[in-house]
Amino acid sequence: MGHWYPAVPPLCRPNSGLCPADFFGRTLVSRLPPNIKVGVLNVAVAGCKIEMFDKDNFQNEVAKAPPWMANIVKAYGGNPYQRLVDMAKLAQQDGVIKGILLHQGESNTNDKEWPNKVKGIYENLLRDLNLKAGDVPLIAGEVVPADQKGACASMNGIIDDLPKTIPTAHVVSSTNCVARADHLHFTPAGYRELGTRYANTTLPLLGIRKTDTQ
Repeated sequence: MGHWYPAVPPLCRPNSGLCPADFFGRTLVSRLPPNIKVGVLNVAVAGCKIEMFDKDNFQNEVAKAPPWMANIVKAYGGNPYQRLVDMAKLAQQDGVIKGILLHQGESNTNDKEWPNKVKGIYENLLRDLNLKAGDVPLIAGEVVPADQKGACASMNGIIDDLPKTIPTAHVVSSTNCVARADHLHFTPAGYRELGTRYANTTLPLLGIRKTDTQ
């Protein structure tokens, strides 16, 4: 913890496999000038509601978390949001934070207040890390879509509306990203495609056009 390592999956937890951050990073590296390094810090709690990252009320979510989720939270010192901030402050000693990635929503399906909850967390991160929204966009990905019979596909309509609440938010489509039989998770191929789309959404924000060949 607190040190940089080569980004070899799994990036999050020992048994988590691929995540969108993997091919997000790989795609950025393939398109950015070779002198630019890309770092990712990953703090994620499988299956949690967005409230788990509410710095003022996360304790309520921790208290009712099932044992397997509580163990993930414990690995983050009992406070995932604070771990994210602590690691981000370390990262700022070596580089510049250029964006925040979000992939969540299944546990908040049909929660129309989700965009406002995300806005509160985003603004807390900006404040706690002394960042400006215009410099640090929020890149949010859709969950398993209707074309893959996603169990929570209805949430994508709410995710798609996120830029109405957060002007510096950008949404990554999950359409045609192959899902597993549980209709909640993507296959490795699906995660590779979704991660690549995260990068392709981010690159123009970094001033890199599709026609650039760096």
